[in-house]
Amino acid sequence: MIEKRADFPKLKKKKRGNDVVSKVRAVGLNGLDGYAIEVETDVSRSADETKIDIVGLPDNAVREAKERLRAALKNSGYGIEGFCVTINLAPADVKKEGSVYDLAMILGVLTSAEVIPAVSPKKCFIGEISLSGDVRPCSGVLASTIVAKQLGFEEIFVPLANASEAACIGGITTYAVTNIKDLVSHLRGQISLAKAEHRPVKTDDAPALDFSDIVGQHAAKRACEIAAAGGHNMLFIGPPGTGKSMLAKALPGILPEMSEEEIIGSSRIYSVAGKLTDEKPLVTRRPFVTTNQSVSVPAMTGGGSNPVPGLVSLAHNGVLFLDEVAEFPPKVLDCLRQPLEDGTVSISRVRGTVAYPASFMLICAMNPCPCGYYNHPTKACVCSHGAVSKYLNRISGPMLDRIDLHIEVIPVDFSELSQPGAAESSAAIRSRVVAARQVQTERFAGTPVYTNAMMNSRQLREFCPLSAESSALLRKAMERFNLSARAYDRILKVSRTIADLAGGGRIEPAHIAEAIGYRTLDRDTWGA
Repeated sequence: MIEKRADFPKLKKKKRGNDVVSKVRAVGLNGLDGYAIEVETDVSRSADETKIDIVGLPDNAVREAKERLRAALKNSGYGIEGFCVTINLAPADVKKEGSVYDLAMILGVLTSAEVIPAVSPKKCFIGEISLSGDVRPCSGVLASTIVAKQLGFEEIFVPLANASEAACIGGITTYAVTNIKDLVSHLRGQISLAKAEHRPVKTDDAPALDFSDIVGQHAAKRACEIAAAGGHNMLFIGPPGTGKSMLAKALPGILPEMSEEEIIGSSRIYSVAGKLTDEKPLVTRRPFVTTNQSVSVPAMTGGGSNPVPGLVSLAHNGVLFLDEVAEFPPKVLDCLRQPLEDGTVSISRVRGTVAYPASFMLICAMNPCPCGYYNHPTKACVCSHGAVSKYLNRISGPMLDRIDLHIEVIPVDFSELSQPGAAESSAAIRSRVVAARQVQTERFAGTPVYTNAMMNSRQLREFCPLSAESSALLRKAMERFNLSARAYDRILKVSRTIADLAGGGRIEPAHIAEAIGYRTLDRDTWGA
């Protein structure tokens, strides 16, 4: 039998009016967007067994909170035997999911039972309750803190393990909560919980792999520089062991440092996905996300009954790398079309549609054939011509059109491998990339566009005028290789980036020619 606790006072008969129920505030999330949740609680004496009802369209995780609340209250010294508790999560027409409302609900019970005074409407509470009364970490705290600040809350109470990420948001006071007893004492004015110190946003731009570590591959490095400067998608094609994966892994190191806005934007996604930690509360380095051929469409784009971000959103502001891309299921590759075009991914469910940002650079790598040695200078390919064509055609034309640069990566000669002296560093390449990005920032000022790869048709006409000579060269390439209209746009965008790297405002025929050279797989005679 549950022992009755002396510090759970005898309830007074309540009168009709505004004080009939207690009100405690929390925050709910729908994707990255959020809304205020008002937890209304009524506690009354009951002649029957103790009963807890939770209404307001709760899911199973929220319904199960009644047992967590019962045990947490008992083990914290506030037994509720002989009481009838009704909790309403308003607005009642919005589905409530997860365990993040536990903290607000238990405070609602204690407030209604007059254990603690009425809670200020400027305070917001987020956290899961353990059976012992401890406050457990939960996902989405950073995103919830941003929403709470936008909604006008002045204070937010979060689990201790999530305090570091919440404290990254300025303009709102963050308190770290360890257990119910301490929080009750704080709200009673008996103690003061420590405020989580606001942590300024700092970048961490140390590259995991430096371009100076990659020997040779000058043409491929040049293509990486162009891709980084303009935000272009890129495909490496070549035999095994030529350094395709190394080039992809080194590419984030030549991208510009993340701005504070980008850090917060990426961190919100990782927060909702539950991938932030107390040691690393922010995403301070360009994301580099990779996966294998077994990935599913929901894992790539996001999904679930309560949609969570997928790999394309985790790669937001960074790089998504698909190695051996020809081995990926066609439906997985095709699901990348929308985020590559729009920079967002939409997940539709019965209750509505959730949109997550997904603006990333797509870097792919593949072998030229099933055995991997088609067009190899020294090793013979054992694949038939039909097998080679079938292998290359695993990437659909529409998908290939969305990849700006097709780069052939060839084996490095022994003379280069044995040549002393380091190659150009990532820092040196980054300096040119940053200068080109600055040109684009000024060019697209006042618009949502910030790289050449994002230009629309109107901006292409405005910023990519061609001379008669350049136009004739592009026309000849379009006719010879039977390029699509999308490929035409991609060539113009890459040409614009090459011109920006050269420091000139005009697109020259040489820039057009180089951009055409990066459409390798558009040629029927590739590798012949």
